[in-house]
Amino acid sequence: MKQENILAAILLALLLLPHVARAGEGPQKIRIGFPSLAFSYMPFYVAQEKGLLKKAALESEYIQIRTIIQPQALINGNINFLPSVSTGMSAAASGLPLVVVLNLYDGAPWILVTNKEINKPQDLIGKKVAISGIRTAAHYFVLAGLKKMEVGDKDIGFIITGGTASSFAALASNQVAGAVLTSPFDDKAVSLGFKKFLFLGDLVDIPYVGLVTSQAEVKTHRDQIHRTIGALWEAVSWLRANRGESAKMIAEKFKVTQAEAERTHETMIGMFSRDGRLSLKVARGYLDILRQERPLPPDLDPQKFLDFSMLPPGR
Repeated sequence: MKQENILAAILLALLLLPHVARAGEGPQKIRIGFPSLAFSYMPFYVAQEKGLLKKAALESEYIQIRTIIQPQALINGNINFLPSVSTGMSAAASGLPLVVVLNLYDGAPWILVTNKEINKPQDLIGKKVAISGIRTAAHYFVLAGLKKMEVGDKDIGFIITGGTASSFAALASNQVAGAVLTSPFDDKAVSLGFKKFLFLGDLVDIPYVGLVTSQAEVKTHRDQIHRTIGALWEAVSWLRANRGESAKMIAEKFKVTQAEAERTHETMIGMFSRDGRLSLKVARGYLDILRQERPLPPDLDPQKFLDFSMLPPGR
């Protein structure tokens, strides 16, 4: 009888061993690449600064890296995630094994801000406009704006800055006549004497910010991705529930006034996705935009690049 009890105890210990080992492990490290400071990344900032990623047993490192090289950095294992859904989908459509696992926003707040000398669309001809990069969301949105204003894209010059914060800096230092910006940089520019010339965010279907990873990461680190998504989604809930503290964080991080920060917060929470999924209409519309510059199979299914199976339950 004693022998049976000993065997049962050994068996129980063996069954519990993996759980004990996991409990003793330190947090898993994740690296996320960002091109620059941007209000759309507030869920990422909150998840890190409020300890939500740490609570999920994740140690996060945020790396500044230009948008254009983020997909390859993800494939090479230099980072685990990138935040631009449009960048991820564009790279996936070109054949890179990337997948969108979270969509944070339904809509985009891009706006063309200019100096006061630009009073009509034709005034932009021969001038320079700052954008974060070629074939980025800012680029596609401003092209749609130029088309709406009946100004040829070859009639203006683009200055590539690498990020929205740098585009704002180029405008503020009068290196360019206009810049494609988002909150709070648009209001900050207005306070410096510039003006909001044209809202671009409703002109075309282009995904905004979320979480993109590699198919290899999905296969090997599914639980890690699930916990990262959970922490970001908890950050979204925190931003919705804590208006005053959120606005204070925005004001401090972006060096804007409290009023500008509050407007940015209202813009942000008004665009948050309700379920973390990307609309197939937006995904298909974006592929149509990509087809204008490169050959893509007519039957290319955007669902090939989307995997929302790791969203929190009920989403």
